[in-house]
Amino acid sequence: MASQKKVLPIIVIAQFCCTSLWFAGNAVMNELVADFNLPSTALGHLTSAVQFGFITGTLIFALLTIADRFPPSRVFFGAAFFGALFNVGTILSGNTLFSLLALRFATGFFLAGIYPVGMKIAADYFEKGLGKSLGFLVGALVIGTALPHLLKEFTKAFPWSYVLIFTSSLALIGGLLMFFLVPNGPFRKASQALDLSASFRVFRVPAFRSAAFGYFGHMWELYAFWAFVPVMLNTYSGTHAGVLFNVPILSFFIIGLGGLACFASGYLSAFRSTKGIAQLSLLLSGICCLLSPIFFIQSSAIIFIGFLIVWGMVVIADSPLFSTLVAQNADAEIKGTALTIVTCIGFAITIVSIQLLGFLIERMDPQYVYIFLVIGPILGLIALFQQK
Repeated sequence: MASQKKVLPIIVIAQFCCTSLWFAGNAVMNELVADFNLPSTALGHLTSAVQFGFITGTLIFALLTIADRFPPSRVFFGAAFFGALFNVGTILSGNTLFSLLALRFATGFFLAGIYPVGMKIAADYFEKGLGKSLGFLVGALVIGTALPHLLKEFTKAFPWSYVLIFTSSLALIGGLLMFFLVPNGPFRKASQALDLSASFRVFRVPAFRSAAFGYFGHMWELYAFWAFVPVMLNTYSGTHAGVLFNVPILSFFIIGLGGLACFASGYLSAFRSTKGIAQLSLLLSGICCLLSPIFFIQSSAIIFIGFLIVWGMVVIADSPLFSTLVAQNADAEIKGTALTIVTCIGFAITIVSIQLLGFLIERMDPQYVYIFLVIGPILGLIALFQQK
């Protein structure tokens, strides 16, 4: 049996490699729009296609209790292989908006076998210190999500297709690492039969409901913020003469530094209340939503970037903590299903918030649009405080 110390770095690296698929399309969005003659609304639609694919995948995985009935490392590998395949399909010259939406949907579908299944694998290895291990795991997801923006900058002398090829190659490597080097964990309890009610039964536990609804509020804000970071940067530079941002590099750092916040919050959860740290993070990110118009107006680009970095850290710091609370309040036999169904609902919520921002940004002053993200933190905090 592989030791915890050896397995955690492998899980973290595999998660990092595979989640680079997530925003690969966003990193080359301008090139996709130009080469395939896409409408200006493609950003919201293609981002939401990935989210909708992920939601569909997690719903099917949860209903069929796949992560609990089958060896999770094999599920992870299969999902990484097909996710990489559909991701690289984006570079085909005959693509249309419909085919690109279908390819991003399929990529999102197979990400359902990567993100929540990776957390399930970690939970199978770490009964104690789960918050710390999930802090590293979600931190890897954050950096992997931000990676395409950095790749875009480093490969600007090459065709944009290199970003898609590289992220697909990384995903395949991550899947192989998990398949060959991570056996079933010592705390895994396999579900022996198909249980279609498991996804609904978990919500009967009050502590589970509280953690889940806190997570849902967090998700309303998180992916909308990530998707619109480049838009925020362009909005600011467009309204302040002489300000010119390197959008790919800044997007990488604003999103990627959130990984450090996950590492920190996971580490702190070993010494402080996991729920209390999650509440604080949710409160701070909600405050950032409310203050955002002020930072768009002020004239210092450095202050604006500093604000986005802080927001990018507090908006994600609670993510591993919510996953920890969800896992700790679910039965061992359906822990994978519990993580998957909560993730499914959370990502369904992201589609609504992303589409709402896309709708509002065309109809009102963009600097005020991000106030609406505070809805999530408010409702999430209410859910957390209702459960003592």
